[in-house]
Amino acid sequence: MGKSENEVYVGDTGDIVEINRDFMKKAGQVPVELVLVDGIGVGDVGSIVLKDRKHLGQDGLIVAVATLDSSDKHVIAGPDIVSRGFVYVRESERLMDEARRVALRALEECSEQKLRDWSTIKTRVRDDLYKLFHDRTRRNPVILPIIMEV
Repeated sequence: MGKSENEVYVGDTGDIVEINRDFMKKAGQVPVELVLVDGIGVGDVGSIVLKDRKHLGQDGLIVAVATLDSSDKHVIAGPDIVSRGFVYVRESERLMDEARRVALRALEECSEQKLRDWSTIKTRVRDDLYKLFHDRTRRNPVILPIIMEV
């Protein structure tokens, strides 16, 4: 814009800037806190939420959906693997097929061991998928097992 480097001031958060007809310069600093805006409210987003958003943004999400029989917990349908922000599924069909097999094996082992606790079953699926994805991609997606019972 035709200005030399010494005619431009780029301030930091909290800088006090003195401006007049002849110059613009830093005239001090005030203590400030960052305010985060997420589109709904101002400053109401906690650090855990921001950490989760960063994790999702960097590594993506894997959802494993399966339906189990209520009597003996054997697999009736699935597991289906849904990927969002992790890998492009069309280019990673082998990995997604392997993830289905790993999740199915984990569910079948839980059924054979007569495990009935939902959190144990979900943890087993999550842990086995985590190992697979970390070994193959060196990334750590958020893994969300959804187990339904009929």
